[in-house]
Amino acid sequence: MSAREPALGSRIAARLSGGLVQFVLVVVGLFWLMPTVGLLLSSLRAPGDIAESGWWTVFTAPAQLTWENYQGVLEDGAITGSLLSTVAITVPATVLVIVIGSLAGYAFAWLEFPGRDWWFVLVVALLAVPVQVALVPVSELFGWVGLFETTAGVVLFHVAFGLPFAVFLMRNFFAQIPKELMEAARLDGAGEVRLFTRVVLPLGGPAVASLGIFQFLWVWNDMLVALVFADSDSPPVTVALQQQVRQFGNNIDILAPGAFLSMIIPLAVFFAFQRQFVSGLMSGAVK
Repeated sequence: MSAREPALGSRIAARLSGGLVQFVLVVVGLFWLMPTVGLLLSSLRAPGDIAESGWWTVFTAPAQLTWENYQGVLEDGAITGSLLSTVAITVPATVLVIVIGSLAGYAFAWLEFPGRDWWFVLVVALLAVPVQVALVPVSELFGWVGLFETTAGVVLFHVAFGLPFAVFLMRNFFAQIPKELMEAARLDGAGEVRLFTRVVLPLGGPAVASLGIFQFLWVWNDMLVALVFADSDSPPVTVALQQQVRQFGNNIDILAPGAFLSMIIPLAVFFAFQRQFVSGLMSGAVK
């Protein structure tokens, strides 16, 4: 029985790595991409064509494609301003979470201080706190300190709710660094600051990239927090697109190119750091 099990496992692995499985994966991938392709093609069609037929008709009538919708969106100050507001919120929220999360992760992994394990349990417990629970009390706090409807308030909210996951991820990654390497660096006279910047942080590049992608995508695509705390005169792009729906109804010629433009930057960030992201996810899977 034991002699036949490896052969059976080998046959199953060979079949799973065959062309049929790859074909199925390609089909599934195409189905996942279909909404994005439909949004792109809809954003390149005139309002009259959108009202008369579906986006798939461009394959038989490619003359429908036009850049006029994008020209109109780029000339719309509300949409372009919202993109800048989104960048002003997302970049500092991502950078602060990476910096603070990395420092805290290093402290929980390699520094000894009273109650370290209990503090880390508290951080992990904060992962279960939903964002909706904090909206009302944080709104009152921001109104009292003057941060309500400000960019700084939105950034601080995202940083606060992004830090528990950041600390959890970075601590677990840094804890996998060989103890011998840390002790050798300390014997060479490296202090904690140099040890963190010269040894730990370079080795944690994949985890930093993974954390940055997660935080960037979460903040960029957020609408709930921005809808509550952002300045109504300069909202992020998600809120601006929602306001376009409320004001003009089914103006797909504005919404489609605006939505696709809002997708370009996070997609570019993801594909730029895709290799580091996968490496960070696989870290620790094998020794």
